[in-house]
Amino acid sequence: MAGAVGKGPASTPEDLPGKGTNVITSLLGQGAKLLQSLKPINKIHAHLCAFHFYAHDMKRQVEAHHYCTHYNQDMRQCLIYDSPEKNARLIGVEYIVSEKLFQGLPDEEKKFWHTHEYEVKGGILFMPGVPQAAEHKELEEVAKTYGKVFHFWQYDRGDTLPLGLPQLMMAFTEDGQLNPNLAKSVEDKFGVSFQKHAESRKHMTGPSMGIHPLANPWLKGTGLQSELREVDIKENPSASK
Repeated sequence: MAGAVGKGPASTPEDLPGKGTNVITSLLGQGAKLLQSLKPINKIHAHLCAFHFYAHDMKRQVEAHHYCTHYNQDMRQCLIYDSPEKNARLIGVEYIVSEKLFQGLPDEEKKFWHTHEYEVKGGILFMPGVPQAAEHKELEEVAKTYGKVFHFWQYDRGDTLPLGLPQLMMAFTEDGQLNPNLAKSVEDKFGVSFQKHAESRKHMTGPSMGIHPLANPWLKGTGLQSELREVDIKENPSASK
């Protein structure tokens, strides 16, 4: 484990420690697809590509592929991968709620959430391979929502395993924040133009009540980072049962 953390380019799935998948494991996996329903995974209905940055360090920015399921009209849950490829790493989870649900959260909770208005209207959030008309239908709703996302795998620093505590992530709110090199690499990869996206989405609107002042806390200079705190279980009798 000592060599699992390193600086420089992010690791690739091929760098993962451990043996390659053997024939028996592969066969069992194929059999499971035929015999098991995998209902939660099969409920995924949309793939959105966007970018996240660490809530305590905007300079650390990563490509984030969201595979989302609708719970209902007011809430979605998304698995976050580092790419859309078959060997992609599961790096985090995002929960997306409507303005109505967000407004009902305790104030102390609201600071963990970010807005999606700029991501949509700025063109940097998109649905790979989806025709514009269908994409716009989906994104008109997303622009009004709030998201809470934690990443478990800091692959951007070269970790070959998901190490340390989950990290709260945030999303961009204006032009000039996204690293232009990262933006261009994604535009080239998917053959899209963020500028053209933005031009076609000028009519879209964000939350009807405006962006809540407690969301996007980093805009006020507050960086949030996970911290592990030891608790004496002797003071918590239920923990030893």
